[in-house]
Amino acid sequence: MSGHSKWATIKRAKGAADAKRGKIFSVISKDLTLAARDGGGDPAMNPRLRTVIAKAKAANMPSDNVERAIKKGTGELPGIVYEELVYEGYGAGGVGIIVEITTDNKNRSASEVRSTMTKNGGNLAGVGAVAFQFDRKGQVIIDSTKISEEALMDLALEAGAEDIKNEGTHFEVICPMSEYDTLSQALSDQEIETESSELAYVPNILVPIEDKDTARKVLHLIEKLDDLEDVKAVHSNMDIAADLLGDDDA
Repeated sequence: MSGHSKWATIKRAKGAADAKRGKIFSVISKDLTLAARDGGGDPAMNPRLRTVIAKAKAANMPSDNVERAIKKGTGELPGIVYEELVYEGYGAGGVGIIVEITTDNKNRSASEVRSTMTKNGGNLAGVGAVAFQFDRKGQVIIDSTKISEEALMDLALEAGAEDIKNEGTHFEVICPMSEYDTLSQALSDQEIETESSELAYVPNILVPIEDKDTARKVLHLIEKLDDLEDVKAVHSNMDIAADLLGDDDA
C-alpha cells in the first residue's frame, strides 16, 4: 500500500500490540524455521536468517524461542513442515489485496482466508488477477523523529535503497529485494528503530480511497485477515486521502 496508508495500518495495529504478541512470535518463529531450512542455521552465512533474528530481537522474542525455531529449520529438533502461499483478492472500493501465508495445512488456510474475505466485504481472486498491480520490494517504514531526512538518505542510498519518501510523520524506504538484507543491516548497525521492515508487495497501481466509510471497511478487512494464525502479512494498493487519516485511523 502507499506509505501513509501503510503507516495508518501500523498505528492501528500497535493499539492491539499486547493482544497480538503471541501472533507476532508465531509469525517470526515460522520465518526463522523457513530461513534456517533454506539457508542453514548460521546467521553469518544466511542473510535472511540474520534479518529475521533482528526482527525477533526488536519484538523482544525470548532467545530460547529463537534457538528452537532455528533448530527446527536445520533439523536438529523435530518440527512441522511449513509451506509459503500467496492469496489474491479485492476489498471495498476495488482495492487489491495480497495475503502471504505460512502454513502446515493449506486447505485450512484457504478456507479461513476465503471466509474472512466474504464476511468482511472482500472476495478472493484468481492467481495473477491482483499480483500485476504490485512489485516485490524491500519496504522500511521509519518514524521521522528517529532520524533526519538527510542522514537517512545518506545511509539508505549507500545501502542500496532506490527511493526514499518523506510522508511527514514517517519515511518510507524502498529497495530491490537483492539489497534488502544490506539495507536492514545498515539500519541495525546505526541502531535506527523501524516501525516496519519487510519484503513487501509494493503497489505500482494505487486505488485512491476518498471516503471514510470505504477506508474503514478496507482497514477492517486487513485487520481481520492479519488476525488469522497462518497469515504472515497483508498488502494492499489503497491510497487513503490524507484528510481521512484522523486520530482513530492514523
